Amino acid sequence: MGKKFDSHKSGEIVYDQITTLANNEIVAYIGMMLILSAFFLETRDLLNSKEWPYLILMALGSGLLAVRAYLIDEWAFFILEIAWFAAAILGLWSIRMSFRKD
Repeated sequence: MGKKFDSHKSGEIVYDQITTLANNEIVAYIGMMLILSAFFLETRDLLNSKEWPYLILMALGSGLLAVRAYLIDEWAFFILEIAWFAAAILGLWSIRMSFRKD
């Protein structure tokens, strides 16, 4: 007979793969590029910091950097990125709520 599927073992493998990917520096570079792109475009008046494109770039970038900071035990960096992530998410939420009122 074939091998039995072990969902616990499969879950561990997926977790290990995700952790390995997040521990990879490429995640940090992607997060950094998203944040820097948002900042660069905002300072050139191509994006507005109170609109969804900027906030999505910031949320994704800071979220990736927060995961990376957590995995490498950089707690000050982790707290900073969580604060940026929360600010971006709250900004997106307020945009969504303003559309609901209209």
